[in-house]
Amino acid sequence: MNDIPAFDGTDAPDPIADTRKWLEQIVIGLNLCPFAKAVYVKDQVRFVLSDATTPEALVEQLAEELLLLRDTPAEQIDTTLIIHPDVLTDFLDYNDFLDNADAAIETLDLQGILQVASFHPQYQFAGAAPDDVSNYTNRSPYPTLHLLREDSVERAVAAFPDPDVIVERNIETLDKLGVEGWTRLLGRKDTPPCH
Repeated sequence: MNDIPAFDGTDAPDPIADTRKWLEQIVIGLNLCPFAKAVYVKDQVRFVLSDATTPEALVEQLAEELLLLRDTPAEQIDTTLIIHPDVLTDFLDYNDFLDNADAAIETLDLQGILQVASFHPQYQFAGAAPDDVSNYTNRSPYPTLHLLREDSVERAVAAFPDPDVIVERNIETLDKLGVEGWTRLLGRKDTPPCH
């Protein structure tokens, strides 16, 4: 049983709907990623709800999705979010798993072509306290692997005058918003999981 409550306060979570809401309200709404809106409005974001219950099953699905992204034109799918609510719910386990994601990219000979970004409800940057609001830049409603095309990332970064400012601006935005504001934006009656 998944212990992460639904964002709308109901008893039945909908991981795809909750992730879309997070993407719309937080990532795009707060402009945490200035590149996200363009692909989202063009319907080029693939949302995949994983039924994996083991890291091994998740690696298999990750490999399938990496190959699908590689073989599909960017105009159809520019990026993929694999939402996996039933595996790697502990952040430390999830963080350790990211080595497996990198290994899958290497095994499939996709270095320099695709990359995996990480989002998790308990996300914690190295050196940050668990309740530090900066962690919320990478906190998603469910553990999520974000598959990105390297060339899309390079084009987006090249179009942005100073991409290093994004991180600083995001932390400033979240400092002003606070955890309670983050929670309010998503209509949650609880506070996001922090461990």
